[in-house]
Amino acid sequence: MKVAGRWRYAYRAIDQFGQVIAVFVSRRRDATAARRFFQQAIGTTNMTPVEVVTDRAAAYPAVLDELLPMAWHRTEQYANNRVEADHGRLKARLGPMRGLKQDRSARAVIAGHAFVQNVRRGVR
Repeated sequence: MKVAGRWRYAYRAIDQFGQVIAVFVSRRRDATAARRFFQQAIGTTNMTPVEVVTDRAAAYPAVLDELLPMAWHRTEQYANNRVEADHGRLKARLGPMRGLKQDRSARAVIAGHAFVQNVRRGVR
């Protein structure tokens, strides 16, 4: 997504029920951003994940081995489809907008979109 004319990476954590539990926006897609996102996502729940599904970004394996050594890290081609399918609805919502000016507003819009999706799915 673009924020103030520059590309940003949107990280979102989704639990096994499809509920969005964490949202993070970063300028870079590196180990530092991944570590902050995973720490935030793990801190929002009381459970430690057994399985983590991501795309094949190079920063994820080292960070996941550090933070969640017992978790199974899946990177199969279609394993990430639940997250990517929800990205399509988010992109459709952001399309007609004239753009976002700050990372904070991007986080708020993504979190609001996640809340609406959770309500539609019947998750509290």
